[in-house]
Amino acid sequence: MYSSDIQVDVVIPTQTKYLDLIGSVGEGLGKYLENFAGDREALAYHLNLVLTEATINAIKHANYNNPEETVRITIQIQEDAVNIKVYDHGQGFDLEAVPVPDFENPKESGMGLFFIKTLMDSVTYTRQEDYNVLEIVKYLK
Repeated sequence: MYSSDIQVDVVIPTQTKYLDLIGSVGEGLGKYLENFAGDREALAYHLNLVLTEATINAIKHANYNNPEETVRITIQIQEDAVNIKVYDHGQGFDLEAVPVPDFENPKESGMGLFFIKTLMDSVTYTRQEDYNVLEIVKYLK
C-alpha cells in the first residue's frame, strides 16, 4: 500500500440533505491529491459533482427516497487512482442501457450518469449478493 493511501467510508440516511456533505468530501480530497499533476481545482470540482450525482441517483432511484434505507459511499485514494464506490439496495439497472441525454431538448434530470462517465475514467455497476455497487475510477497519472 502506498504510504499516503486514504480511505473515507461514509454511510448516510436516504435523504438529499446530505448531498452537500458528500460533495464537500470529494472536493476536499481532490484538492489534497499531491500526486495529481493536472488541475487540482478542476479535479476537486469533478469529484464533488460525480459524488453528488452518484449519491442522488442511489437515494432517488435505488432506495426510492426510503428514509429507512442508507447509502454507503467509499472513496479510496491510492498512488495512481481515486476509487469511488456507491452502494445501494435497489433492484439495479443496466448501466449500458442508460441513454445519452438529449441535448437538443434537455430535461431537468437524467444527466448524472452522463457526467460521471464523461468526467471519470472507468464506471461499472454490478450486483452483489444483496446490494449493488457503482464503481467509479479516476486515474491520477
